Amino acid sequence: MSVRVRFAPSPTGNLHIGGARTALFNYLFARHHGGTFVLRIEDTDTARSKKEYENNILQSLKWLKMDWDEFYRQSERMDIYKEHLEKLKRDGKVYKCFCTKPELEEKRRKCDLMKKPYKYDGKCSRLAEDEIKRLEAEGREHVIRFRIGPGTTVINDLVRGTITFDNRELDDFVLTRSDGVPTYNFCVVIDDALMNITHIIRGEDHISNTPRQLQLYKALGFKEPLFAHIPLIIGADKAKMSKRDGGVAVTDYSGAGYLPEAALNFLALLGCSYGSDEQVYSLKDLTEKFSVEHINKSPAVFDMNKLEWLNGFYIRQKSDEELAGLVKPYLAAKNMLPDGAKLITVIRLEKERLKKLSDIVENAGFFFTDHLEYDKDAYEKFFKNADTLALLGEYEHELRHTAFDKASLEAFTRGFVEKKGLKLKDIVHPVRLALTGKLVSAGLFEVMETLGKDIVLYRLNLPK
Repeated sequence: MSVRVRFAPSPTGNLHIGGARTALFNYLFARHHGGTFVLRIEDTDTARSKKEYENNILQSLKWLKMDWDEFYRQSERMDIYKEHLEKLKRDGKVYKCFCTKPELEEKRRKCDLMKKPYKYDGKCSRLAEDEIKRLEAEGREHVIRFRIGPGTTVINDLVRGTITFDNRELDDFVLTRSDGVPTYNFCVVIDDALMNITHIIRGEDHISNTPRQLQLYKALGFKEPLFAHIPLIIGADKAKMSKRDGGVAVTDYSGAGYLPEAALNFLALLGCSYGSDEQVYSLKDLTEKFSVEHINKSPAVFDMNKLEWLNGFYIRQKSDEELAGLVKPYLAAKNMLPDGAKLITVIRLEKERLKKLSDIVENAGFFFTDHLEYDKDAYEKFFKNADTLALLGEYEHELRHTAFDKASLEAFTRGFVEKKGLKLKDIVHPVRLALTGKLVSAGLFEVMETLGKDIVLYRLNLPK
């Protein structure tokens, strides 16, 4: 069997990290089996679908290096859905429902009061032909509902095993809205069948849709695909993922300075194991190792610390020149425009400390600006102290006669504190603050050498 899978997002919002993980599992499955990865934009919700969201989805998948083999939009397939609706009408599998929104809301409210799950009661399925004609003559709007058959529906899920539904628990669901636009459950079955999708890998939140869709497969005479429902992603507190936990759009990660190879590696580990404790996998590794059998049943915890660790690892694999090109846009956004040689020197200092590309601004922006922003509490502690300012003045005066390489600067500074009967930290902290605006930076003497003598002397005078 030639494997064909699909990722089918709705362009009603930017591509979320959970959707990207679903896309990745489908992509890896297709590439592992030498199959086809289909991208289908499900844009039948005309009120909420927007081109900008479709563009975001495409941009996000390209950033993650996931290329697709075939591309479709549901909005371009309306005639196909109409054709299959007519078949269901001829076979008596559907009926017109004239229930109004207020009627349905009242039924839902009563179910809530009785603490019973709501399902449509099938009222309009029992309408006589003359009653239907009367309602149509009145101009009453209607939807088309599918008749759920008797018995049970069984899902042989590749992740969760056998799942059985009593069809009495399923309601006659809507196939087309009152404006004639087809619904998700209708379109998805027709598309998956006609596109010869062999495996449907999607989130477990779709399990409730699957028995309805299987009923449609049967009614339309389509061959059923295999299903694999993957675990949801949850936050560190084991609750539904929030923005604080990392539940944001893929483009937020790319904008914040995460590398695509780190994001992809991280997503591949969410809810899936690969037979070892190894955490670092290239796309090639993942393609070779991925299997549905490796997908876990339990929810996947989004661990931001692991993502940052992986991102730091991949940052350190970059050459200094490549990394300089990657961080430059973040500096430019703050009007920091370093020359190439100086940026390479700074990269060598900061590479081990970067967790995200954007960290370059916070960690090393002081190299590329004439306007320092001082840590407020540290400024009060050191530069409102007359003794510290006097010590800083003596250090700056004697420093004028010192060679400006790392070894000479360190030797001078150690000799200075020894002569004063002080500890190294007594001068290192205020000097670092004067030069960088912070109490934490790369090695002080490397910072001094990189800034150069003129800038160091100038900044040591600023707090006075």
